[in-house]
Amino acid sequence: MMNSKHFKKEEFTCKHSGENFINERFVSRLDALRDACGFPLVIVSGYRSAKHPIEVAKKTPGTHTRGIAADIRVRNGSERMKLVSEATRLGFTGIGVAKSFVHVDIRDDTPVMWLY
Repeated sequence: MMNSKHFKKEEFTCKHSGENFINERFVSRLDALRDACGFPLVIVSGYRSAKHPIEVAKKTPGTHTRGIAADIRVRNGSERMKLVSEATRLGFTGIGVAKSFVHVDIRDDTPVMWLY
């Protein structure tokens, strides 16, 4: 059972395997991010199995496989800017910026930001 103000556990289910090991602490941080942004956060990709094709293609499986990452849809530059700004302020430590989504995670190592 997941306790979230804004999200349902099913939103984070792996589209490849149907598994879902999303971290509750991470979802709690997403709730705070949603409150700060003031607009709905649509999850494009949440938990991913290590067997997911995107993860298999990597040298080492990423933060999605640890249940501490999500890709969030953005509709325009204003949403993208607000999401990145608030995620940074709230202490998300991995932020990836693409045209149609922003990746956020709570990795334990060195904070990093990248472009897709």
